[in-house]
Amino acid sequence: MSITLTEKAAEHVSRYIEKRGKGVGIRFGVRTTGCSGLAYKLEFVDSALPEDLEFQSHGVTVFVDPKSLPYIDGTQLDFAREGLNEGFKFNNPNVKSECGCGESFQV
Repeated sequence: MSITLTEKAAEHVSRYIEKRGKGVGIRFGVRTTGCSGLAYKLEFVDSALPEDLEFQSHGVTVFVDPKSLPYIDGTQLDFAREGLNEGFKFNNPNVKSECGCGESFQV
């Protein structure tokens, strides 16, 4: 079981936490939504929850709730800039299909 970040993603998260002035990592999970069923959720964490699973990658702690892990196990988060757009890219080996807009997926 693992969740990893690329070096670029880890640098982005570390810079943002530093800019915020607080935080211990990011929380990565899924929520039910969209036309394909699941969507990723990503937020900064100021303190861990008792049920959180923790993964370390390039000096960043990634917190995952146990219910989300089966859907995102093995996922690598990358951070990319394409023209004026920038954001996280999710390389999830569990995805079987995605909706046309790219906002949701099925496993």
